[in-house]
Parts: sequence; C-alpha cells; structure tokens
Amino acid sequence: MLGFILPEIATRGFLMGGKIMRLETTAFREGETIPQKYTCDGLNISPPMVWKDLPVGTKSLVLIMDDPDAPIGTFTHWVVYDIPSDVGGFAEDMPRVGEFEGVKQGLNDFGYVGYGGPCPPKGHGFHRYFFRIYALDVESLGIPPMATRKQVEERMRGHILGEASIMGKYRRN
Repeated sequence: MLGFILPEIATRGFLMGGKIMRLETTAFREGETIPQKYTCDGLNISPPMVWKDLPVGTKSLVLIMDDPDAPIGTFTHWVVYDIPSDVGGFAEDMPRVGEFEGVKQGLNDFGYVGYGGPCPPKGHGFHRYFFRIYALDVESLGIPPMATRKQVEERMRGHILGEASIMGKYRRN
C-alpha cells in the first residue's frame, strides 16, 4: 500500500458499538483556522484525514471539500471517490492523480484533478471549508477518474449510509 493511504486502525466489530461516524485531521480542529501550509499561500498540499466508526454495510467512501462562502457560490476544492471501506484515511500531500490503488479523484473547480487548497479573495474575510466524508453501500460509483462533483453526487444518490464532516476556516489579507 502506498504511504498516503492509511489502513483502518480498529476492527469493524469494535467500531460499530453505537458510535457516530467521524472525520478528523491532525492539521486543525473543528472551526479553527486551516494552517497556511494547506492553502494557496503555502504548499497547497492536502491535510491528513482520518475517518472512524463507519456504518455497518459501508463498502466505499466519498470525500468532498468545498467553500460555501465563495463569491461565485459554493466552490469545490477536492473530490475523492471509490475509496475502499478498509482505508481509514489519507496522509497529507495526496498526489494529484486521477487514480491510485482504485481510489479516484475528480476535478475541482480550479479545473484540475486532486486537492486545491483554500484561496479566498484577498480582503474577503474568513471563508469556511467543509470536508465531508460519505459512507456508501456500493463498492464503486462506476465512473472513471476526473469526474465532476455533480457526476459523483448523482451516483451517490440513494447509496449514502452515513456522513461526517469537519470545518476549518481561512482568510487572506
């Protein structure tokens, strides 16, 4: 397994004891400022992400990051899909490739594949960045790499077993 895909740490049986699905990162806490390293003002690399307590029956996952405060409307920064259920997270700096080990990445609203960090207009104040993970009851969405968010969401419809999110914020002066 490549170094940026993290295996699930705990066993499924233990995780199913009535716990709520969670999405976490060591880069920031809920509602805190996203470190510059993960933005267009820094290295523009993806932060590490870990998900836990998946619902019973989860066969794959989808991760979407967006900014609902963008002047043009919700701006999509990252789309990852067909994540196998035995993957427990990603290390930081996920490569910007369409597919690796069956995990696919879609196009962001910057127009390229993979992660595009926070980059709000200067002087626009804080923007909120939501990272959302969805547990699905299908192994694959059946679409090729480089799909749009809309295509991914259409295929997810009717297959979502649970979801979790974490929000960070960022502003440029």
